[in-house]
Amino acid sequence: MTADAGDDTTAESARWLSLSDTPFDAVEFSRLWFVATVTYGVGDIVTTLALIGYSDTVNEANALIAAAVGGFGEAGLIAVKLVVFGVCLAISLSSARAGDRVGYYLPPVVLSFVGAFTTALNLRLLIG
Repeated sequence: MTADAGDDTTAESARWLSLSDTPFDAVEFSRLWFVATVTYGVGDIVTTLALIGYSDTVNEANALIAAAVGGFGEAGLIAVKLVVFGVCLAISLSSARAGDRVGYYLPPVVLSFVGAFTTALNLRLLIG
């Protein structure tokens, strides 16, 4: 592999991760994913970890999360959440490159709603 080939690969990767040459705004993208990160990435993870660590009466309802936590502890929960987040981010970026509005907006919006709902539910369960 020559230096030029490596530069082409790096440039292609950077282009794929960019919203340039798409009909979408980078500021809007950042705001959408900030909300998804706060609700799903932080709120849900923190409240789920609190439930797992401090509640003897509540068990994880999601079978995948329960298996991940059972096998790998808290790191399993975080790993599953990161994989889901990464897949959704890849779908959103790929859809942006294709000009697909539904595929662009749907992943962060769904993660935001799921995160907000599960955070609220987890808080309710923690309170009792």
